Amino acid sequence: MITEPRLDLRVAAKTPVADGVVAVTLEHPDGGRLPDWTPGAHLDLVLPGGLTRQYSLCGDRWDPHTYRIGVLYEPDGRGGSAYVHDDLAAGDMVAIGGPRNNFPLAPSERYLFVAGGIGITPLLPMIYQAESLGADWRLLYGGRTRASMAFIDELARYGSRVELVPQDECGLLDLPGFEPETKVYCCGPAGLLEAMEQRAAGWPAGALRTERFTAKDLGAPARDEPFEVELRRTGTTVTVTPDRSVLQAVNDAGVNVLSSCRQGLCGTCETTVLEGEPDHRDALLDDAEREAGDCMFVCVSRARSDRLVLDL
Repeated sequence: MITEPRLDLRVAAKTPVADGVVAVTLEHPDGGRLPDWTPGAHLDLVLPGGLTRQYSLCGDRWDPHTYRIGVLYEPDGRGGSAYVHDDLAAGDMVAIGGPRNNFPLAPSERYLFVAGGIGITPLLPMIYQAESLGADWRLLYGGRTRASMAFIDELARYGSRVELVPQDECGLLDLPGFEPETKVYCCGPAGLLEAMEQRAAGWPAGALRTERFTAKDLGAPARDEPFEVELRRTGTTVTVTPDRSVLQAVNDAGVNVLSSCRQGLCGTCETTVLEGEPDHRDALLDDAEREAGDCMFVCVSRARSDRLVLDL
């Protein structure tokens, strides 16, 4: 049995930082030190009613006693943001999982950060780190209106390195072309990410790194027949039918794999593949990692081969 670690934290503050966006600061109820994290990391926020939502850490990574997240109110969402905005209050206790980092900042002498809306949150600590290391960097930050763009007061200290592009004033972001020796980090709504990925077609591998808040539509799976999954460590073989996920089949067999988003976004359910060819359907792996085929996210990914062998 694999159980997911949880840490109960207290809401130290909840502060509006833009139209429809609040910053939530969390602390240990005993004032203790929190687990370390690195730029690009996120938390799982465990909310009432079985809701678990992922939010990027956007505070000071060198502050060992608090975490900060930014939460956009999404009226058409699944209820997590509504709870945070309408019900969560200073002094409340909330469980978290993590931190985890599927969007790490790789070393570079030059960075370009591209943010759309709430996508600024994982980029904030990256910017702080790039600045502290003396790297050459700049930020393109777009939003619907200036009032809807969170944390612009904090970004003001960086002057001309930051280009704010409110859509009602300036139109859409002018996406960049390839810049040699520059690593590009992009986070925001699906339309921005898809446009950025199209712009980056033909760029060297690793030049663009993106993080998604919603799952990408990958179309139909590679196969619509059942396939077998052998769990090597437990000696069990399960059949995965088209209407069930690998995660569901494995859990039903008594092997409880850690999971959170169940959309291939958070990375919690990453599992080593020992044999077989996965059908990757996540939003995390890059092309080289998919080609390697030595891991998969069992909440969404399936099989191209008749059989997979997992290290479970």
